[in-house]
Amino acid sequence: MMAEGDPQPGAYRPFVAARSPGGRPREKPGYRVLVHRQYVHLWNELADRVGLTAACQFWDHVSATPGQPPPVGSSTMLRGKHHGPKWAGYSRTIHYEISGAGRIDYQYCSDTREGADGDPHAVVKILTIDLGSH
Repeated sequence: MMAEGDPQPGAYRPFVAARSPGGRPREKPGYRVLVHRQYVHLWNELADRVGLTAACQFWDHVSATPGQPPPVGSSTMLRGKHHGPKWAGYSRTIHYEISGAGRIDYQYCSDTREGADGDPHAVVKILTIDLGSH
C-alpha cells in the first residue's frame, strides 16, 4: 500500500522511483532505481528492517554496478524460464541476499529508452522484496 508522499507511478507504470536510503546519495547514480509499487512500503521500511548500512550497501550496488557481484553481501543470477528477462534488453533476475533478513530480486538494463522522455538511460527494476525469513 502506498502512503501519502510516496512517488506515484508515472512513466514507468507500475514502477516508481526508489528513494535512496539515508537521504540524497553522495554521487549521481549511474542507474535509475525503480521499485514495483506493491513493494514501496517495504522499500520505505528497508533501513529500519535490515539496518541503514545494509540498505545503503544495496543501493550503492544496484545504482552503480547491478550486473557485477556486490562488494558486500551476495547475489545470484536465477535460472529457469520464469526468471528470464521481463522486458527486451533486460538481464535475467538477480537475487540479492540482504543481511540475512531477506532478499531482493531485480533486473537491470544498461541502455533503455523507457520513461516519459524516451531518453537513453540505465535502469534497475526491483521486482520483489521479501524481508521475512526463508
